[in-house]
Amino acid sequence: MSVLESLAHGGLLLPLCGLLGLAVGSFLNVVIHRLPIMMEREWAAQCADLRGEPPPVFEALSLMRPRSRCPACGHGITALENIPVLSWLMLRGHCRSCGTRISARYPLVELLSGLLSLACAWTYGPSLPLVGALLLVWSLIALTFIDLDTQLLPDDITLPLVWAGLLLNLIGGFTDLASAVIGAMAGYLVLWCVYWVFKLATGKEGMGYGDFKLLAAIGAFLGWQMLPVVILLSSLVGALVGIGLIVLRSHGRNVPIPFGPYLAAAGVIALFFGHTINRTYLGLM
Repeated sequence: MSVLESLAHGGLLLPLCGLLGLAVGSFLNVVIHRLPIMMEREWAAQCADLRGEPPPVFEALSLMRPRSRCPACGHGITALENIPVLSWLMLRGHCRSCGTRISARYPLVELLSGLLSLACAWTYGPSLPLVGALLLVWSLIALTFIDLDTQLLPDDITLPLVWAGLLLNLIGGFTDLASAVIGAMAGYLVLWCVYWVFKLATGKEGMGYGDFKLLAAIGAFLGWQMLPVVILLSSLVGALVGIGLIVLRSHGRNVPIPFGPYLAAAGVIALFFGHTINRTYLGLM
């Protein structure tokens, strides 16, 4: 009996996955905040090198160091102040040292990660697809909020995710390896074609290359059969939200809207309900 099966037999799989999701959500907040800064610093160093200048000097920064701290007063976050969701509630959403407001997005990311992790355990049980589902939803959460903040989908997440999906299906994940490979290729090429058709027709770039890689990663995990569901749902929701923002005049027509969050949301829906949606659609046909 595997470790996951033992946990499921003892009734521990669901609560442990939920708690693990909360803890990972806390780390995802660090990734969402720091990874774009690390990327910008790397680009600044590359630009300086091309100009023949010394690289800019920054404080050492990684996903592990330095310890999280209040951006206003520099107060280091202690272990008791870093308990997912509970610490934010106990601190009433304010820094313990200076009283600066702490965004509610931090506990929301943790709660979202915990709930989706619980849903993964409930849906897939003690199996290899559970591991893949957890990795996929955690990555999609990080990509969603990074794209919302910066309109970037980092290669440091999307490209390893493509290979992870292919490896998972090589050893018996969500689909067969051929479907995963075709899914990765089709996911990238579909949006690549849309990009070039739009650019040739309007002279503008309708989306970024990160969107291609994200859909390729979803295709690598779930197979090409899920791509129509993902593309349809993400396009529909993205169009409705974009039109709504323009109608309400809270978003200019020429201001780009990140497409990554809609792809990620559609990927999560396909992960849990994709087969049901496909069966229903084919039944109607």
